[in-house]
Amino acid sequence: MRSYGQYCSVAKALDVIGDRWTLLIVRELLARGPSRYTDLRHGLPGIATNLLAERLRELEAAGIVVREDAPPPIATALFSLTARGEQLRAVIEELGRWGVPLMLETTAQEEFRSHWLSLPVELFLADTSPDRLPTTIEVRTGEQPVLIEARDGAISTRPGSSEHADAVLSGPPQLVLGLLSGALDADEAAAKGLSFDGAREALQRLQPAQ
Repeated sequence: MRSYGQYCSVAKALDVIGDRWTLLIVRELLARGPSRYTDLRHGLPGIATNLLAERLRELEAAGIVVREDAPPPIATALFSLTARGEQLRAVIEELGRWGVPLMLETTAQEEFRSHWLSLPVELFLADTSPDRLPTTIEVRTGEQPVLIEARDGAISTRPGSSEHADAVLSGPPQLVLGLLSGALDADEAAAKGLSFDGAREALQRLQPAQ
């Protein structure tokens, strides 16, 4: 681990978490919870196997990540954040806020994983009708569907699909995020290739947080 050699809290923090891929490993563990090595590889397209192993060792040594052997039937090592690691949630959230304007453009070379929706959806959307019954929207983008639920004033996401979803969104992630963020209205998103099926009221219930 390289050091800036500066007696400054910012520099000392970057000594620990400033290397390439480190904060994205933290992002994965925040989004997915305890994860197998293969889960992390899947959520970090482009990282070399040996580099992921090295970064995990460094994070363990720094007290940010802990490795535990899971019992059968999993019977493999699980990586999770320590309490110290969980404190980086605010850092990831602020980076996410800062990076939103950069998501207006994308390229064909950029990878996407469906569970990455959890950060913008849970952080930037609000339930505008907390007194109503729960609403579920299924989003089909990326490699697997994701469910967005508005319940009692809170927004949550989880992987999976539902036969009882109130609405279904299908299309490229930039169109899904554009619609959910309010950058695109439903007609604009549909004209660009986003498919919508179900109750528009379910979509209208999710609005950008003020």
